[in-house]
Amino acid sequence: MIYEIIILAMIAAFLGLRLYSVLGRRAEHEEEPVPTRFEQPDGQSAQGQPRQAPQQAPIGAREFSGFPLGVDQGLRAIASADRHFDLVGFLEGARGAYGMILEAFWKGDRDTLRELCDDDVYQGFAAAIDAREQAGEQLENRLVRIEEVELRAAELDRRTARITLLFRADIAAVTRDRDGNLVAGSLDDAVESRDIWTFSRDISSADPHWLLDETDEG
Repeated sequence: MIYEIIILAMIAAFLGLRLYSVLGRRAEHEEEPVPTRFEQPDGQSAQGQPRQAPQQAPIGAREFSGFPLGVDQGLRAIASADRHFDLVGFLEGARGAYGMILEAFWKGDRDTLRELCDDDVYQGFAAAIDAREQAGEQLENRLVRIEEVELRAAELDRRTARITLLFRADIAAVTRDRDGNLVAGSLDDAVESRDIWTFSRDISSADPHWLLDETDEG
C-alpha cells in the first residue's frame, strides 16, 4: 500500500513537472512581442529581406521651376553636365562658406581664405588684411544671422559652372587700434550687409568643392 502511494506520488510529480514545463514555455512566448509589418527587425522588410535604400529621383523639370528663365537654364545646364550637382546641398554649403570666409577675413586667416577662394579673390582679401595689419587695426566683427540667400544667376561656361548668390545678413562690426581702443562700430548694433558672391567649380575636376570666384556689394 505504501509503495502504491509512493508510486502515485511520483507519477503526480512527474505530470506536474511536465505541465509546468509546457505552460512555462508558453508563458515565455506569450510575453514576447510578435513582430508586425510595422515592427520589423532593423534592416529587414516584412518578408525578412534586406530593406532597399530609397532611390534618389533624377533631376526633373520641377526642381528648378520658379526661377527666372536665365537662372533656370543655367541650373539645368550645370545639372546636365554634372550629375552629382544638388541645388539644395549647394545652397547649404554656400551659407556655410559665407560665414567661414567672413570669419577668416576678420581674423586674418589667410590659410582658410586660400582654401575657399580663387586666386583673384584671395589676393584681394590678402591685400586688405595686409593694409589692416600695417595700420595696426583689428576687427571684432560677428555674423549675427543670415537673413536671406537669393539665387541671382547661374551659367555653365564650357566646363566651368558659376552660380551667383545675394546674401542678406546682419553683421555687428567693431574696429580697434593697435592699443585696443575702439575706432568704429559696436557689437550691440548689427548692420544689414548685402553681398553678391559668385561661386565657381570646374565640373571636369574630381574636386567637388566650389570656390568664391567674385565678390560685389548688393
